[in-house]
Amino acid sequence: MHWADFTAQRFKESGLDNLVSCSGITPSGEFHIGHLREILTAEMIHRSCIRLGLKSRYIFIVDSMDPLRRVYDFLSPEYQEYIGMPIAYIPAPDNQGIPGNRDISYAEYFLEPFLRALSSIGVFPEVIMNHETYESGKFAEEIDSVIKNKEGIRAIIEEISGRELSKDWFPYNPLGSDGSMDGVTVTGYEYPKVSWIDRFGVEGFSDIRKGEGKLPWRIDWAARWKIHGVTCEPAGKDHGAAGGSYDTGIPICELLGGKPPEKMVYEWIQMKGKGPMSSSSGLTIGPIEALEIIPPEIMRYTIARSKINRHIDFDTGETLIKIVDEYERIRDSISSDHETSRMKKNRDTSDGALRLSQIVPDIMPESSKIPFNHLSLLAQIKSDDRDIWSSLKNSGHLNDEPSEWLKDRLWRMKNWINGPHFPEKFKITVNEVISDEVLENFNSNQKEYLITLGRKLESCEWNNVDIVNVIKESLNESEINGKEGFTTIYLAILGKESGPRAASLILELGREHVCDLLSTMN
Repeated sequence: MHWADFTAQRFKESGLDNLVSCSGITPSGEFHIGHLREILTAEMIHRSCIRLGLKSRYIFIVDSMDPLRRVYDFLSPEYQEYIGMPIAYIPAPDNQGIPGNRDISYAEYFLEPFLRALSSIGVFPEVIMNHETYESGKFAEEIDSVIKNKEGIRAIIEEISGRELSKDWFPYNPLGSDGSMDGVTVTGYEYPKVSWIDRFGVEGFSDIRKGEGKLPWRIDWAARWKIHGVTCEPAGKDHGAAGGSYDTGIPICELLGGKPPEKMVYEWIQMKGKGPMSSSSGLTIGPIEALEIIPPEIMRYTIARSKINRHIDFDTGETLIKIVDEYERIRDSISSDHETSRMKKNRDTSDGALRLSQIVPDIMPESSKIPFNHLSLLAQIKSDDRDIWSSLKNSGHLNDEPSEWLKDRLWRMKNWINGPHFPEKFKITVNEVISDEVLENFNSNQKEYLITLGRKLESCEWNNVDIVNVIKESLNESEINGKEGFTTIYLAILGKESGPRAASLILELGREHVCDLLSTMN
């Protein structure tokens, strides 16, 4: 059983109903696709719950009340004055990184393109802006309870996290006279107001029923579980580590009278060979950039195919090709009547991953009949889309006019090929003539093989089957083995030792081009 289906089944068996799957993000800057693991994990569990007939919501909490912590590299020094202020209350940067349009907040500026990216992969959450929850007074009861149980919460955090809180620690951070939480010291509390003095010596009050301050992260997280009735929230291994915010959040939520979700920890997505994605280290690829080259169902499949507790090695080169090959193999496979129990178990898991990879829930895909690698070949050697569609029709891959889905896939394919992420080893540059350097390195047997191949290609039927047969016949008549023969073909046509399937390459280049090229061997 797929992990999302298994989790939903456990909820059903436990008698839980009115389920709430949750994920969240702080829109403080550009996002990377590592964030998608939390989001898609929660969303896939939500889908599985719906499929089982359970009542389920998927909410996406935006930590818009979080303060701007520093002036990031993409911001101008003018943002120094906004340090410590909630990102919902500061202006968005313009294209120079300068505080600009005040009609949209900093949080909204970074959030909106991310939500558009989510919609392109079939994720449509119920978005909750955390600053609005504070402003509406929904946190007031929990803040009051937190302050009254201050010492109990202090003991939980210190005992579980192993760190000592300062003597003047207070479980609520009010906004000072300049709107910042930095340098504000609490001097008292009488419901509903927290009194304070800020770094400028200004004294004031914050009303806990309004957005005039917020709970510290560990407490905020526990309180929102109760406020929103969260039953499932995956968290990264930093929050899920022993003594982390998940471990402190559970008893704090219980102290507040809530029922915390069962702890669920996911591993990170890593850039293959480079380590975990991190905005601070610059080791990222953004979801918007990624979705311009990666088919959305493949992006979902990347998450769905992996168990939650295993890290994902990801890159937009060879790994992407392998994932697409795996996806297409599963999509095109047909269930056997003679499956063993082990085979059935594996198929149930892979079928679940395939189902959860679809943009529209529970709609299993039809086979496109066009291999990803073949489309990559055509996109590189055909300059006009019309030539690509014509070639696909001639090869039997396409029976009618291309669908919008296929046009979209070709668009992404071209973005990938023409961008920085396409693997060098898969790039195709077709020779107009065989270079002198290549010719000089061919031995007499290789030259004779190419002469024989060229002669046979001049008269054979121009289809994949006949070209494959011609390649085999030419090898049988030559003094070289199969590996050397294919290397010779690639060197002659592409100037390198490997490439796409030789017969497909020759077929798509056309008889005239290939035979003219090989005629230089005579």
